[in-house]
Order: sequence, then structure tokens, then C-alpha cells
Amino acid sequence: MGFSPLIEPESLALYNFTLQHNFSLIIAYHTQGKEIYWNYQNINPPRGLEIAKKFSNVSGYSVADVPFNASFAGYKDWFILNYNRPGYTIEAGFGKNPLPINQFNEIYNNNLGILVLGLVESQNKS
Repeated sequence: MGFSPLIEPESLALYNFTLQHNFSLIIAYHTQGKEIYWNYQNINPPRGLEIAKKFSNVSGYSVADVPFNASFAGYKDWFILNYNRPGYTIEAGFGKNPLPINQFNEIYNNNLGILVLGLVESQNKS
């Protein structure tokens, strides 16, 4: 974790990669909570909640608003702010970090539908 935005090489790489592509939506993965964060402050991108609910249906994760104290720091937040397109933070798994490997199959099965739907929805311009 850096002391300011874009000073860590992985953050800068993701930033530059995003600038070079025209993503319709993004999905960022974190752990802890089995929740789907879909908005940023009062910015609700078109179809953002609709897609989040689809992700919830296939994963069993709940759709949640981002806690205020967790705003301002994530890739999803930056993407929504700058592009006004759907962005998601998927909080996969639950427990002590790093999550134990015995959760892998459950997390994989919960998230496979999200990844497939993310691809489908990224192609859907309506």
C-alpha cells in the first residue's frame, strides 16, 4: 500500500492498462464478506445495479453499497468516477486472510458465473 495514488508499480500498471483499453465494465477482486460493491458515492453507472443483481443471483453474494470509510481507494471507485461505467468489487470468501486453500472450490464455483456474466454484459451495449 502506497502513501499516494499510483506510486506502487502494480497500481500504475493497472492504471496504464485501463487507459489503453476501452473496457465496458471492470471487476476487481478482494476478500472478506461475500458481497458485491457496485457504486461509488452517489455515482450509479448505467446498468450498474442491474448487473450487480445478476452477479448476486449466480454467486449467492449480497449486493451492497460501499461503506463510506472504504470509498476513495479502490480501482472500481476510480473506474466509475472517470468512466461512469459499471465497476464492481467482489468480496470473495470469508475468514482470516490469506483465505485458506480449502475455500478455493467454493469461491471458484461462486464466482465462475460472475466472470461469465461479466463477459456477456461487457458485450451488451443496451
